[in-house]
Amino acid sequence: MSHTHHLTLPLARADIDELRAGDRVLLSGPVSMSIGLPTHQRMVEHLDRRAPLPVDLRDGAFMHLSCFNRERDDGGHEALYLNPTTSTRYNPFMPRLIEGCGLRLVGGKGGLDADSVAAMQRQGCAYLSFLGGGCTPLSQAIRSVLAVHWTDYIAQFRLLTLDVEALGPATVAIDAHGSSLYESLHHQAVQRLPAILQRLKAAREGASEGPTPTET
Repeated sequence: MSHTHHLTLPLARADIDELRAGDRVLLSGPVSMSIGLPTHQRMVEHLDRRAPLPVDLRDGAFMHLSCFNRERDDGGHEALYLNPTTSTRYNPFMPRLIEGCGLRLVGGKGGLDADSVAAMQRQGCAYLSFLGGGCTPLSQAIRSVLAVHWTDYIAQFRLLTLDVEALGPATVAIDAHGSSLYESLHHQAVQRLPAILQRLKAAREGASEGPTPTET
């Protein structure tokens, strides 16, 4: 049976160990995000140089959420929307970021590869899957913009930190124990494929025989 967890950042490993694939999460607190490939590369380069990132992500959350943020007249920023993007494009960077930044939660849509899942197990980190196209409910969770870094990038590529309340609901698609809904669904699909192909073959053969002629 799945459970719904109301989590507030920062999180301890014990918080993450309680999550199981299929559970739901509503997340509150400071969440950092970017959809920029150059941003991920820049983060990894900072880690490789042992240079501090402009935001401390330890025990925190880093999400693949697209967000347009603009500067207000008073010099502050406002975030206009949130929408998930596909995480698989960031696979080359995510194992290093998960462990190097000490992350507890990552997320977006589409999941991550086996190397990332292994890093999540070592670190104590879970992957949250957000509803694709779920811009309206996700955007309602925005409380304020806490920080905007690397403003030399376009808005969606910046390293952005928002204060959110009850962001979600998101599904724990990969937990810290290595269980993955993506792998489970793939396994189920592979198991069902022979029967589906057999039914298609039978349907084609039945169609090729055509209707039985009737005598006049």
